[in-house]
Amino acid sequence: MSRRPRKDVPARGDARPTVSVCRGCCCGTEKIPGVDHAGQLARLRSGLAGTAVVRAVECLDACEQGNVVVVQPSAEGRRAGGRPVWLGLVNDEHAERDIVTWAAAGGPGLADPPDILDLYVFQPSRRVRSGLEG
Repeated sequence: MSRRPRKDVPARGDARPTVSVCRGCCCGTEKIPGVDHAGQLARLRSGLAGTAVVRAVECLDACEQGNVVVVQPSAEGRRAGGRPVWLGLVNDEHAERDIVTWAAAGGPGLADPPDILDLYVFQPSRRVRSGLEG
């Protein structure tokens, strides 16, 4: 009898929210001038160290919204009804700080985002969402 876990058993999920930062063809490049893209990723990682997973991902196919950040709920947040929140045009440090504040407080399903983040929320196509959420 094998002691290896079965691959078809679903994972328990991460205990922390995940903040995915697009760094593909348009986001995180000189196509959006005047933004310190490396600094943005470093500030998110530093501000969320120990409270959320921050990862740079390839193109999220929502280039017209660059820079795109997706805040995904923790396993507990998902059980509480939280769903991934797509934020576009995240090109200033004020938005970064609001994302850090929200994700550190628990993120989707566990904490209400700062009201100002409503201005950044957008809904990508179902095909695009499934690529990240799947």
